[in-house]
Amino acid sequence: MVIVTTIRRDVVTLPAALPGPDNPLPPLRPLDEMHRIDERDRENLPADMARQIGHAPLHSLLPVPVRDGYGRAREPLRTDALILENDRLRATVLPALGGRIASLLHKPTGRELLYRNPVLQPANFALNGAWYSGGIEWNIGATGHTTLSCSPLHAARVPAPDGGEMLRLWEWERLRDLPFQIDLWLPEGSDFLYVGVRVRNPHEHPVPTYWWSNIAVPEERRVLAPAAAAWHFGYERRLSRVPVPAYDGTDRTYPLHSTFAADYFYDVPDGRRRWIAALDGDGHGLVQTSTDELRGRKLFVWGTGPGGRRWQEWLTEPGTEGYCEIQAGLARTQLEHVSLAAESEVSWLEAYGPLSAPPEGEWDAVLDGAEQRLETVLPRAAVEAAHAAWKAHADTEPEEILATGSGWGALEVLRTDRKLPGTPFDEHTLGDEQAPWRELLRTGSLPEPRRVRPPGATLVAPHWRDMLETAPATPLTEYHLGVAQWHADDRAQAVRSWERALELAPSLWPSLRCLAVADQESGNHERAADRYAEAFDDLCRERRDSGESWTAAMAALGREAVGALLAVRRPAGARAVWERLLPETRERGRFRLLEAEILCAEGRREEARAVFDAGFEVDDLREGDETLGRVWARVSDAPLPARYDFRMRPSAP
Repeated sequence: MVIVTTIRRDVVTLPAALPGPDNPLPPLRPLDEMHRIDERDRENLPADMARQIGHAPLHSLLPVPVRDGYGRAREPLRTDALILENDRLRATVLPALGGRIASLLHKPTGRELLYRNPVLQPANFALNGAWYSGGIEWNIGATGHTTLSCSPLHAARVPAPDGGEMLRLWEWERLRDLPFQIDLWLPEGSDFLYVGVRVRNPHEHPVPTYWWSNIAVPEERRVLAPAAAAWHFGYERRLSRVPVPAYDGTDRTYPLHSTFAADYFYDVPDGRRRWIAALDGDGHGLVQTSTDELRGRKLFVWGTGPGGRRWQEWLTEPGTEGYCEIQAGLARTQLEHVSLAAESEVSWLEAYGPLSAPPEGEWDAVLDGAEQRLETVLPRAAVEAAHAAWKAHADTEPEEILATGSGWGALEVLRTDRKLPGTPFDEHTLGDEQAPWRELLRTGSLPEPRRVRPPGATLVAPHWRDMLETAPATPLTEYHLGVAQWHADDRAQAVRSWERALELAPSLWPSLRCLAVADQESGNHERAADRYAEAFDDLCRERRDSGESWTAAMAALGREAVGALLAVRRPAGARAVWERLLPETRERGRFRLLEAEILCAEGRREEARAVFDAGFEVDDLREGDETLGRVWARVSDAPLPARYDFRMRPSAP
């Protein structure tokens, strides 16, 4: 009996650490993004690559908040899943967690084609913080993991091109203000999951665009891609062209042959079919292919060094298998952004499925064999035809809503009265976060809050900034206007807006903190420290309770204030802030590390060493952050203990 393609609801239970509350402080500076190159390397790049690397790099996370409220204590979490299934494949999609495909099971062989993480452990890898590993994720926005990693997407049931059912995911990406959709379907009897992607630019100006589909697979594989060279990027931030499969005497297509974490962006020749595969020793594994619009292919490896192994443990559970990532993107490398013309769109089709081919042998012969096998099971022409057929269905309106994302798209549609066929951003999805901005849109005035609380998120796009500039100049409006002006790089006006907000505001700390950041950026670190101390004092006076929002505000502001005070060698002030934090905050690993830094600044080296000896975990340790090693070097001459070793590059000579 033939089993027709179905979409059904399910629930997946995982040991999980919850993402926690968002950081209430506006991210006036981006988190440190590792994918930036040494300027010395630009002159050796192809002209188009150099141009796209320099095109519109991200300078701010606004209007997206930082997500750093998670810990590492895990408990069973039931999360909604959508199961897309035919008689050959079963795809498990998590709409509340970025639309991640958590599992892709090939039913005839019983093989899991992806690396399926047995836990949900947020870590500080996304552009805005919280991210988790495993499965297939959809990265849109700017260089790095998407800000939607741990956020819900809209989902619906839609007719598929072949008359069956298709699962549509969509959202409004806020860094670049672009709506996107992802359509997944399984043709009857197919061994391949089809994924149609469309990114639309509804604006009257070009917008920088970024996309990489990121596929986690077990690392005991050989990775194949049709290229004889790759652009190697390591955490030393150098970009260089290297031969494939081997350089420095080592075949790097085996993930476990690298010592340190690295990216290999394969230089696939123009005209060559776009594909990448990861095959085990018996020649079985996953292949991803696409229409030519999705140009780039990449391998990411953690490496076999202690730092890479530690990160693998950190993101899952000790004793589980490691993973690597194979990826596909719009540009040749992830350091690039491409321009999407005004009122236009870009689309492509991807296919994911099993591949069996000999993985060992001379490189060209291995590639030829794998590509011939791929052409047999999924002809290139079939992928092109599927894309053409899907485009005719991309505007089809959903039949049944299966999950709900954010209300930000609905707010933008309300503002412009624009219709986006196929991806309804319905007004009923507007929530508390959008409420004050809807009021500004309706009345021209930003409402004052009914009770004292942190000020909430700021919208920073030019049209919202214009509305703030013409709204009545209340303290809250001046605060939000300053954040929007800062995002527009009008820093002098931002400072003036925050200074005006201070004159009448019942809450001083939000604007004082913004002014402190402005002082740091202008090099006035002493005044920044003064303002941080004053802001923290004001927050302590104003805090109404020990609820989640106030606790998050105290933790975030206290952490920045301690850093600012230590930077100007004022350990007494730093300790005064640290001691006023809530006890449960001080017990968090990030603040234990701050305590060790304060002790070092006070000259109490042995007590700082005792903090390390007692043990702590920095829950939101940033990818590439070397603070643990630097502080350890101040308290001990011994090698960095393995539990604190997250180094992703060779030690500097």
